[in-house]
Amino acid sequence: MKKRILALAAVAALALSVFTLGACSNQEKPEDPDNVLVVGIDPGQPPMGYTDTASGEYVGFDIDLAKEVAKRLGMEVKFQAIDWEQKDSELKSGTIDCVWNGFTMEGREDNFTWTKPYMQNEQVFVVKEGSDIKTKEDLAGKTLAYQRDSSASAALEGNPDFVSTLGNTTETDTNMNALLEVEAGSADAALLDSTMAEYNITKQGGKFVILEEPFSAEHYGVGFNLGNTELRDKIQGALDEMVADGTFAKISNEWFGRDVSIKG
Repeated sequence: MKKRILALAAVAALALSVFTLGACSNQEKPEDPDNVLVVGIDPGQPPMGYTDTASGEYVGFDIDLAKEVAKRLGMEVKFQAIDWEQKDSELKSGTIDCVWNGFTMEGREDNFTWTKPYMQNEQVFVVKEGSDIKTKEDLAGKTLAYQRDSSASAALEGNPDFVSTLGNTTETDTNMNALLEVEAGSADAALLDSTMAEYNITKQGGKFVILEEPFSAEHYGVGFNLGNTELRDKIQGALDEMVADGTFAKISNEWFGRDVSIKG
């Protein structure tokens, strides 16, 4: 009887050992932090990078570019939503590796290490369809909405004479909220990136109109913590390959219907 109990105990121990090994083998391997590209984004910047309401996943032009770059570099990619006003400190602390989400270079050239510009953009005024505001001059005495700590705010800071003609300004957390201010009638116009304005007008079915004259011209780049040239060079190399082999144009056409890349 004693031998039988010992035998059963041995079988149970063996079964437990096999189960434990099997469970361990089915667990996902922990991420290698040195092989993960953490991209900081503002998830409210369609079509560059935003949260898809149906899937809850991050989608967008810059999202697709970053995925393809990471694939070519043999890296995993992780998109990290950040407070746009804290992007500098997020990079310095190492929470993220880069900022890649319709990130304007002008006025920030010395604050970050940059890739070459990969896309041109403009700051434009957006008003409600049917508005009597047709030009920048028509905004005199009106209320203008824009995202704080954005390229729009930088463009306004560089044009104090124009700002002085406005009746009021309203800062918002995102470009989308600036447009919502216009839609609600609490602002007469919004100043934001042309790429985002065009995309949202297409989605909104003509609720808004872009004024013909842009306020300023600018370029998008990928920004890194100052001095991080090693990672910058890797990503730049992959982007150059994508432009050369047509992958950049393919992704661009899917989002914009044209090739928006800046070549050379």
